[in-house]
Amino acid sequence: MKAKHIGIPLLATLGFFGCDDSTGTLGMGMLPGSDGLKAKVTTFQVETASFQVDSVFAKTSTGYVGKFTDPEFGAYEASFLTELNCTENFSIPEVYKDTEFGSDGKATQGSGLLYKDSVVSANLVIYYSSWFGDSLNACRMTAYELVKPLDKNRYTNIKPEDYYMENGTSKLLGRKAYSAYDTSVPDSVRNATDSYENNTYYPNITFPLDSMEFGYKRILKEYREHPEKFKNSDTFRDEIFKGVYVKNELGDGTVLYIDRVDLQLEFCCRYTDEETGVALYKSDGTDSLYNTTQVLFASTKEVIQANRFENSEKLEDKVGDESCTYIKSPAGIFTEATLPYDEIYEQLANDTLNAVKLTFTNYKQTSTYEFSMSAPGEVLLIRKKDLKEFFEENKLPDNVTSFTVTHNNVSTNQYTFQNIARLVTTCINEKQAAKKAAGTAWNEEQWLKDNKDWDKVLLIPVVITYDNYYSSTATMIGLQHDLKPGYAKLKGGPKRNGDVLANPLTLEVVHTSFATTSQN
Repeated sequence: MKAKHIGIPLLATLGFFGCDDSTGTLGMGMLPGSDGLKAKVTTFQVETASFQVDSVFAKTSTGYVGKFTDPEFGAYEASFLTELNCTENFSIPEVYKDTEFGSDGKATQGSGLLYKDSVVSANLVIYYSSWFGDSLNACRMTAYELVKPLDKNRYTNIKPEDYYMENGTSKLLGRKAYSAYDTSVPDSVRNATDSYENNTYYPNITFPLDSMEFGYKRILKEYREHPEKFKNSDTFRDEIFKGVYVKNELGDGTVLYIDRVDLQLEFCCRYTDEETGVALYKSDGTDSLYNTTQVLFASTKEVIQANRFENSEKLEDKVGDESCTYIKSPAGIFTEATLPYDEIYEQLANDTLNAVKLTFTNYKQTSTYEFSMSAPGEVLLIRKKDLKEFFEENKLPDNVTSFTVTHNNVSTNQYTFQNIARLVTTCINEKQAAKKAAGTAWNEEQWLKDNKDWDKVLLIPVVITYDNYYSSTATMIGLQHDLKPGYAKLKGGPKRNGDVLANPLTLEVVHTSFATTSQN
């Protein structure tokens, strides 16, 4: 018996086919008619279903905080935890002192800057540049000090109480009322720029801390007496400050996208001569002083940051709707598709697969709600069994078992994967290899039980990072789960009329075989 095998098409064969977004035949008309090749398009049904996720892997330097309630999907709430980085060359200026003197007894050299070994003020500052929802919504934010170092847990179902609560108590750093757009900031400040025309105003929420207890005793005094505790971010976290937890306490309708968290100390300093370091004085002989704020510690990509997302139980109602499927971010719903590999193998095993096209069409999204969510701009199609490893290992799509596309929201309202032939052949050959290795001991039922997700892929909202984004040679350098609010309602779903799928998707397979001719 001749063995069946599904293979990747040769480049010469691939050259006969185009990938035209506007056609459903994937370039069949381009085939020459006299080379003995027969080309066909065979369609297969694909079953889809909504797949609810309680968390996603989110290695990101952006923090999310706030609450937003959508009429369709209910409420979701975002909060985040972060460590603060202590750089390896960390230092705090010394108190000024005269170090060398001339014959007249006046200082000729000096060192240090601080007027006194004290702290004028201490602040925890939350910076953000964008948000989702109502910019004028009244909200209140709270910040807590962590009592336990963060684990390297990047999943969004992290339990904040495990890190900021101890024996039922917490260390509150502050509460602050705010609106995303602060109307108290005058236009002259909001629109101010530096000499390079860069904006100098950075929206923020500031939590004042006790300058003596926190600023001096906790930071400055400890630094003077135990500089080894400030050697790097690890010693700082273990010995001085483990981090912060920031959450929404009041308000519904706004989610801030946090860029950075800073721990800032303000010092009083002397003006000194740039060359000699000697203190300068006013004309009346008094000290010439100024106050300066230093960012001593900040949340950066070098330290752990974790986001927490809590979704409403209303998501379960959406997942239970079998007449369609959904993708919903953040950390909400993916669409799962079961691809008919066995059926393709049985029908086309002796042919070459040239192109396999899979399209997800989303229903037109209309809403009278002012702050409704839009469809995710980019999605990832990936084997379900590869999901965990793909994100945890920071992988990029290989166009074999993982693919990305951009939403075509202008003409077709679709996510179209023009050619996933390599995925199909990879999965089919995977099973056939296992079958061959098992020989007469092959147990189909047991293999399917052990490899239950071999024929399943997931459609996932993502955000893609490119280098030289505006260049024609832009290269993908990063991919993460989309953590901003968004959704799409897709055609499909597991609903059946008897044994027949009510709304199947179509997998369009272009395949070729050599025409057989009779011999005289």
